[in-house]
This record gives sequence, structure tokens and C-alpha cells, in this order.
Amino acid sequence: MFAPVAPNRSRFAVPLVAVVLAALSVSAAIAGPLTATLVEPPPATSGYFHMGTTHDPQRHALTVDSRSLRLDAQPWMPVMGEFHYTRYPAAEWREELLKMKAGGIDIVSTYVFWIHHEEIEGTWDWTGRRDLRRFVQTARDVGLDVVVRCGPWCHGEVRNGGLPDWVVQRRDWKIRSTDPRFLAAVHELYGQIAHQLHGLLWKDGGPVIGIQLDNEYRGPAAYLLALKGIARDVGLDVPLYTRTGWPALTTPMPLGEILPLYGVYAEGFWDRELTSMPGRYWAGFQFSTLRTDAAIATELLGDRAARDEPDVVKYPYLTCEIGAGMMTSYHRRIVVDPLDIEAVTLIKIADGSTLPGYYMYHGGTNPEGRRTTLMEAQDTLTTNYNDLPVRTYDFQAPLGEYGEIRPQYHLLRRLHLFLHDAGSELTRMATALPDVRPSGPDDGATLRWAARSDGRHGYVFVNNHERGRRLPPKPGVQFSLKLTSGQTLTFPSASVTVAADAVFWWPFNLNLGGATLVYATAEPVTHVIDGSGTRTLFFAATPGVPAEFAFDASDIVRIETRGRIIHDGERLLVRGLEAGHAAAFRLLAKSGNVVRVVLLDDADSLALWKGPFADRNRVVLTRAAVVFDGDAIRATATASGEQTLSVFPDVADLSIGATRPKFRRDGVFQEFRLPAGYTTTAVAFTPVHPAGPVRVIRKGPDKQGVAMEPTDADFAQAATWRVTLPSGIDRAVHPLLRFDYVGDVARVTLGGRLLTDDFYNGNPRDVGLWRYTPLKGGGNLEFSVLPLQKDAPIFLEPSARPDFGDQSAIVALRSVQLIQAATVTVRASPSPEPPLPDNFRTDVLLPPPPPKL
Repeated sequence: MFAPVAPNRSRFAVPLVAVVLAALSVSAAIAGPLTATLVEPPPATSGYFHMGTTHDPQRHALTVDSRSLRLDAQPWMPVMGEFHYTRYPAAEWREELLKMKAGGIDIVSTYVFWIHHEEIEGTWDWTGRRDLRRFVQTARDVGLDVVVRCGPWCHGEVRNGGLPDWVVQRRDWKIRSTDPRFLAAVHELYGQIAHQLHGLLWKDGGPVIGIQLDNEYRGPAAYLLALKGIARDVGLDVPLYTRTGWPALTTPMPLGEILPLYGVYAEGFWDRELTSMPGRYWAGFQFSTLRTDAAIATELLGDRAARDEPDVVKYPYLTCEIGAGMMTSYHRRIVVDPLDIEAVTLIKIADGSTLPGYYMYHGGTNPEGRRTTLMEAQDTLTTNYNDLPVRTYDFQAPLGEYGEIRPQYHLLRRLHLFLHDAGSELTRMATALPDVRPSGPDDGATLRWAARSDGRHGYVFVNNHERGRRLPPKPGVQFSLKLTSGQTLTFPSASVTVAADAVFWWPFNLNLGGATLVYATAEPVTHVIDGSGTRTLFFAATPGVPAEFAFDASDIVRIETRGRIIHDGERLLVRGLEAGHAAAFRLLAKSGNVVRVVLLDDADSLALWKGPFADRNRVVLTRAAVVFDGDAIRATATASGEQTLSVFPDVADLSIGATRPKFRRDGVFQEFRLPAGYTTTAVAFTPVHPAGPVRVIRKGPDKQGVAMEPTDADFAQAATWRVTLPSGIDRAVHPLLRFDYVGDVARVTLGGRLLTDDFYNGNPRDVGLWRYTPLKGGGNLEFSVLPLQKDAPIFLEPSARPDFGDQSAIVALRSVQLIQAATVTVRASPSPEPPLPDNFRTDVLLPPPPPKL
């Protein structure tokens, strides 16, 4: 919705001596090509999975084998993102689900928090934002499948992990066990869920394809099997039953009964240490075929070795919790670096995953409880281990608490475009780790990379980024892959330097409509086949690396390019290419197919979208935020002044709002101007009262004793400002109020009612005004902040820590801004396919090969 911040590729400072030493070690480490031996993946196995009904009424089948999910017998690699319906207003679900789909999400997963629906025993609430049925129907209407995570224990940073107080208070029950009294209550919960989902399951033609049973459970398998039995008994008959693959169970799960799903987080709020990147988070930034991550839930599970279960290869490598952001707990104030998210996701894909699933993909706000607040806190009945904000569950997610678009949304969308094209092929590829790998967590000199292939075709994945440290550039990089045929493929033609913070993937032996792309030093993103049969591929240039495309010369009739063509034995190398919006080159294959390649720079590749528009899939290039909705695109401004929206293939009769603008030709695109519609306005605020004496920070009840958040009573000593909103605010443009402040904990109230809150981590606090009543003149909007104490026992990123000088505590409200971003509707009619551009120089057509000596 709002202006994205470019990913910071040099946020962490590194001492000069460390850089010099790292550079010297890199030179020694990369003395020749980096080698790996490709392997042929083992045959997929199945026949032992005991799932539910696999066919829908139209006879489409959703099944599973040891490699992947399968849709109508074809390998399927969908993308899944978590969005909690009870944490978002029902009236806004549709637009946010469309944003998720535009970001490349295929499946929305969601917890059913028991306490949100039966806070009072026997009183069920499935209305408003708690209306699970309406949420699933909305997902179906926008074209998303659904996985419902039923609990009964979910965690999700909810009070008691989602168990109602009245369940926890039954001291004679053994919760999360096969205790018949507890299971009887769960039976009622699952029955309620089944009633909500009646007619919406896959077997009914609905979108619900899976059910997760409990969460992060570490007891006997019998409990999870009992939950599966209850689900089947109440009618929750679905193709997929899942569990989290961590922690290890105390007794083995019978083969094929429940699918384990895995996760990884760049860094977590839950650790008890007050230092950056404690424990094993480093492992998430290195390639490995190990599925289990030992850094998740260390406050519950402690430090432990990462081990996979013996039968792990019998299951596909699916994930449900790749951390797409991170909450701030009171004692750990994590700040997300968007590159962290891209890096750990890319690594999971390279490691063999066939379902990237994110937690959280969309943030939200906790609903209000009838008897208690509903967030996790250290003093709740089940002694949760962390203090979380009362209302906000923003999670610094790709889509925020008020639908804000974050930089990782664009980084992940680019990756998802690639997966939508290559995913089915990737499921049939095995991971090959290089012969020389990092020696451990402190080895920043060895390049981190892996290949995924079927033994001949595939992709090289590279990650030169790690959270909290700057990995130095890696000069002299060439890859040498031993194929299963016995041949060796070495590329690129000359060594290159991999930049610090580089995260990318390069293809090798890729079939482009009959032309073999032997390799490319650019990232394939997506493609479109137009009405003439021309295949147009969009690649992203790898920053700092010259783009080079190598083709098997025997496949090619003709190449046209603005670059240079070089005969290199049996290959044709296309070099000297500049990124832009025109075709970098076009080739005619002996198969008769025409292939056109557009090479975008890094920034433009992050502004590329793809979706249905004017009766076909088209790509759209724009800095605006877009959703594809039926026959329309809705584009929301992200910066002041005019922005553009470029379309490929061409359309006719395009209208933007009530106007029919003319376009200009921009390479392969039609470029249209979008009207200006983004404003930022300073908002007045006045002090109500200054901060009083600082509070004494208590420690929590567990043996590790981390700092506890302030109480309501503590806020009597908060510094408070009253905000004066300007007149003429248009609720339709979703006005956002942004508070830039420094302090410990902030609360935004309206007429004394808490709207949202924040644990300070250096980021501003946003509030979506359109949801509340100040636009109607109801009540005082106030911003209250407790002072940040210099010696507070909390972890705060160095970039967020203020200069205390001689002060022992700091509190300040620096500015308040009103951000208004207009949205326009774009419609168009299909257009006859345009002819291929003929503006290539004729002196760079494919030359004859050199004579043989």
C-alpha cells in the first residue's frame, strides 16, 4: 500500500581488519572452480499415505508422494502464507487475500484459536472477524486454497497458546493428551469447526485441502492420532493431515499417517539471551539437506541438536513456518532485514523443499477479549514464556497490521514468480551440496551455494548474506558441475565476483522452447507466451555480475541482439547486454519456436507482477501496489507524483478510473501514466503530560527470568500527547497515521480505548485511521509512551538504540505523519498481439562459426 524501503545491503558495519582478513581468506578459498557432483533423484514413493478423500466433485485429485504434493497426478509446488482471520476485520479480508494472491500465494493457512471462539465455556462466537466460514468462502472466491490449523493448542502468541482459561483451570484434566475428558472438549471444538467448514472441503468442491493437528507437540504420537480420528469422526475429511515436524515425538508416528511440515526463522523473539543471533540461527543461512531447525521455540524446547526422524525421506519436504517477519517480545526487540527473509527462503528451496510456507505472511491485531486480554504473557495461566503486545500482531510481515506492503513482499513475489514457472520441475530435482562447504558458523570466507537438479538440468542457488554479519564479496567464482552423464559443465566463461549480500539463482541446461540455455548469469523470473507463440522470458540481472547467456549452437537458427555474440566451441555466448525494458535478444530455434528475453535490472525485477488481466495472464511493471481482481487491476500509489503502469502483452481500450489515457511504447511494454495520489502531511500533536518516574522492571516467573512488560497501572506515568487530525481526511483512501518515536512501550488510544500498542524497536508505529472513529469526531486520539531505560534488561538492535548521553531514560515523539494513498481501477480489453519489434541492429545477427583448423 505504501512506499517500500529498498532492502539495505550493508546495514551491519564490519571492522576493517575483519574485512581484510576475510578478503585474504576468500582469495585462498576460491582458487579454482567451485565443484559439486549432481545426483539423480531417487524415484518417488507412495502407497503408504493414509489421508482423506483425494478427489473433488470434478474428479480433480490432490495426492502426495515422497517428493511433493500432486495435483491431477502432476507434481505441484504451491506457496503458502499464514493469515489469521480473527486478527483482521472481516470487511477487509477480500482485499488482503487478493494482495496475498498478487504476491504469489496459492494457499492461505490460518489458526483456529479456541479461546477466540469459546472464551466462556459453552458460549461460541463465530461472528464478525471470528467468522471462519466467511473467511474460507472469501478465500475460495479469490482463488486461494486453505489449510486450517485446528489446534487445540496453537501458540501463535495467544493467551494459553489458544486454550481457553476454563480448559486450563480444569486441574483434573491432562491437557494435550489422550485424557478422555480433554478429548471430549476437543471433539466439541472440532465439531464446531466442521460445522463452519461444511460444504467447503476439497471433497465438496471447496478450498480446504488440509488440516493441521495441534502445534509443536512433543509427546506420544497417540495424541496426534487421536486428534486425527476426531477430525475424521466430525467430518473434517481432507486430502492432507499435517503436523509441525518439530519437536521430535516421544514415540514414533506410524508411517504415512500425518505429514510433517518444517520451518526456519532468521532470528526469534523467544530466546532468553539478550544478544544478537544466539544459538543456531546461523544454520538457517547455510545450505543443508537437514530439514529440522533447532532454533525454533528454544524457550520451550531448550538448546538441542537438529536431527531428522529416520523415515524423513518417505515424506515430501514441506514447510509451514518460514519466518517472513518477526514479532517483538518485550525482552527481545528484533528488527527484520528483508534480505534475511529472501535468504532463508531461497535456502529452503535449494535444500529440497517443495512447499514454501510462511509464518506470518500477513500481520494483524488481536481481538478484544470478554474477560481478559488475549495475547501471550508471562503471567497467564499456562505460564507462557514471553510478553507480547496487547493488541498488535504486525509481525513485521510482508503485509502488515494495516495491510502495509513491506520490502520482503517484493523480494518474495519475485521468487514466487519463478516457482510458479519452475516449481513442478523443481519437485523432480535433488539437492547437491558442493564439495567444499563452510566449516562452521564462523566461516564467512567459503561461498555458500548448492545445486538442485535431475542430474543434468537445474539451478545453482547462491547466498552471500547472513543476518547480523557482513559476508565479504567472493571474487574468482566459477561453478563446475559434474553431471550424471559424466560430463562437466563449468560456467560462467570467466570467473565473476559475488557481491556481499548477494542472493540469487542461475539456471543451467534449461530448455527454452527447443533452445537449450546451457547457463545464464541472470535469474529467470517468469515468462509469457503470446498469441503468435512467441515465448517472452523475463530475467533479473544479478547485481555486480555481467549478464551472459550461453546456448547450445546446434539448437539455434538465428539470434538478434544489441549485445555481442561469441562462438565458444559448441556454444553461442550472448554478452554485452544492458538491462532495460526492450528485448535483450531474440532467437529462432530449429524447433521453429521464437524466444525473446527481456533483462530487467534488480529494481525493475522487484516491480514486476503477473496475473490475469484482459482475458489472459499478463505481466505488469509498476512501483504501485496492485491486485488482480476479475477483469480489473487496482493500483495503489506508493510514492508522491505520477507513477507508471506498464503492460505486456499489449491491451486495447485501457481505462484508468474515468479516463482513457494514451500509452507510450517502452520496449516490449505499453506504458501508461497513473494519476498522482500519494501524500504525506505533518500532523500536529500537543503534550498532555510528561513522563513520571520510571518503573521498576520485574523479571518473569520462569527460571530464566526475562524482563516483564509494563502493566496498565504503569501507564499512569507515561508521556502522553494529543493528536490533532487535519480536516478533510478521506476514509476511502485508507489514511495511515505514522508515529516516529523513541521510548519503551507505546499505546495509541481513542477516548481511552486501546487501539494498538508497540514495543519500541526503532521502527515507527502505524495506525490505520479508517478502522476507527476519529474521522467522525469521536473522542481524543492520544499517544502514550513509557521511557526507555538505559539499563533495561532487554535486547535492542544497535541501530535502534538511542544516544542516552548523560540521561538514564529517554522518551520522545519526534513526528506524526498522515499518509494517504489513492487507489485507481484499471480495466482493459484484449488487443491483437503486436508484431515483434524490428529495431535490432543487423550487424549483430548470428555470425557464421569460425573455420575449423
